[in-house]
Amino acid sequence: MGGAVMIRGFAYWPGLLDGAAQAAMVGDLRAVVAAAPLLSPVTPGGRAMSVRMTAAGRAGWITDRRGYRYEPRHPSGRDWPPIPASVLAVWRQVTGLARDPDCCLVNFYGEGAKMGLHQDKDEGDFSFPVVSISLGDEALFRMGGVERKDGTESVWLRSGDVVVMGGAARLAWHGIDRLRFGSSRLLAGGGRINLTLRVVDEGVISPSTS
Repeated sequence: MGGAVMIRGFAYWPGLLDGAAQAAMVGDLRAVVAAAPLLSPVTPGGRAMSVRMTAAGRAGWITDRRGYRYEPRHPSGRDWPPIPASVLAVWRQVTGLARDPDCCLVNFYGEGAKMGLHQDKDEGDFSFPVVSISLGDEALFRMGGVERKDGTESVWLRSGDVVVMGGAARLAWHGIDRLRFGSSRLLAGGGRINLTLRVVDEGVISPSTS
């Protein structure tokens, strides 16, 4: 296994996780979803998103009519489950940081799901990277710059690939244009799981449910 390939400031680690590691991580994520069931989110404007999501860690990212924010609890009122050790090990490997992430956002992409170009900018401290782990079906990942008008470049992310968005790419626009549904046998029934690991400043976690 080689090192990262740099694309527009994004550090792309193709095939970082082998098949056994991917399967083990999916098993760990089943426990996360059992404790914090997947949600069908809507944007503040009321538009239904095509992904379903949940989270693990000290805080979870939420979107609904009230806005984009980090909450200390699942909407059910239960604490988010801890981030699995298998996921934390990837963060430590690709970042070299002693500081662990506060949030592991879990997005599930079913057939036809996608994610429009966006920036990850609700965390409060942009000195830490965002780490993205892909499991399951291949997805076309589009990478831009820090300005919405900047040009983009795309790469097909496969199961076991990892992307690190740090430095100049920390606030870069990025998104998922489409899936090759059924391209992986990792998930029964097809689909893709994307994990994004973030450090979240204490001051941006909503106190409303704490």
